[in-house]
Amino acid sequence: MSTTETSRETTEVNRAVARRFYEEVVSQGRLEVLDEIVAEDGTDAAGPALGGGGRAGFVQHITWLRQAVEGVTATVTDTVAENDRVVVYWTIEGVQRGEVFGAPPSGRRFVGQSISTIRFRDGQIIEYEVLPDRLGIVRQLVG
Repeated sequence: MSTTETSRETTEVNRAVARRFYEEVVSQGRLEVLDEIVAEDGTDAAGPALGGGGRAGFVQHITWLRQAVEGVTATVTDTVAENDRVVVYWTIEGVQRGEVFGAPPSGRRFVGQSISTIRFRDGQIIEYEVLPDRLGIVRQLVG
């Protein structure tokens, strides 16, 4: 197998793992999948803010999200991938039950757009950052 074929295969594996993160972990709440797809030393940019780093930070982030947003669904709309990086464009929707971006619980349904950057090592997530449309989401929650 050539280096180009290996690189292409690695990129596609990473893209598939990124999709699993949103479909299985965020939308379905299958936290056990994190043991398979996140490296033990992986970092979630939101994890430290919630009090944890490593894989535990991912668990805290997803647990918080699923408690704050009832029926949360994350839908991947597009990906751009090369080597160890995948950029994911995705939509989040659900009903707000807890504080989200400083907005108190409203019981309102919202839909928001987000862009995430994910880095991989050996088919596992090692860095995760997300840039949500905070203003667009908050406007729906307090409007």
